[in-house]
Amino acid sequence: MSTVREIALSELERDALTELVNIGVSRAASSLRKMIGEEVLLSVPSVEIMAPDDAVRLIGERETDELVAIQQQFEGAFSGQALLIFPQTISLDLVRAIIGEDVPPDQLSEMEQEALAETGNVILNGCLATMANMLKRSLNISLPEVVRGDGSRLFKLMQPRPDDGLVLFLYINFSVRNRDIRGYIAMLMDLPSLAALKELIAGFIHRVVGDEA
Repeated sequence: MSTVREIALSELERDALTELVNIGVSRAASSLRKMIGEEVLLSVPSVEIMAPDDAVRLIGERETDELVAIQQQFEGAFSGQALLIFPQTISLDLVRAIIGEDVPPDQLSEMEQEALAETGNVILNGCLATMANMLKRSLNISLPEVVRGDGSRLFKLMQPRPDDGLVLFLYINFSVRNRDIRGYIAMLMDLPSLAALKELIAGFIHRVVGDEA
């Protein structure tokens, strides 16, 4: 059975992972800025490793609306599934920030799916590819898929078998066109993948700070 203790990160490893993710989302923000022609700010203030049930509980405590998620699989030195998650109401706000306020309501729903998929693709690809590059590895990342439901349904999609892995859970803050938009990135990885990621992070720390780490 997967336990968080088996793969716990030290404070230095957590700081390094947070920095890697922040660099990744910063690059994703730059790509989004080019796409929509407006400044986009993204930050990841917290990174946690937890059991899927705990991730469901956490997001359920924070969000009561139905959730919208963009899902992608990644394979390589570490593998798993990634979700970029927004509450439904916030996802509509994000879509309007991306495609503009002058889109008629009847066209908004038609454009929402495509806009969300493209946004998720930019953010998840930017985050995952940058992390892999800085860890001196590469990843293959699937095309995005938009899924909807509550936290339990989303994480069940990620985790077809019980106790199959742990979730790397990231809280993210957006600012697009003066809108504050919150969301989450969740990456489900099995223990071997998380162990591989932990080892790569240790190598990254050694390259950056040397033997003092």
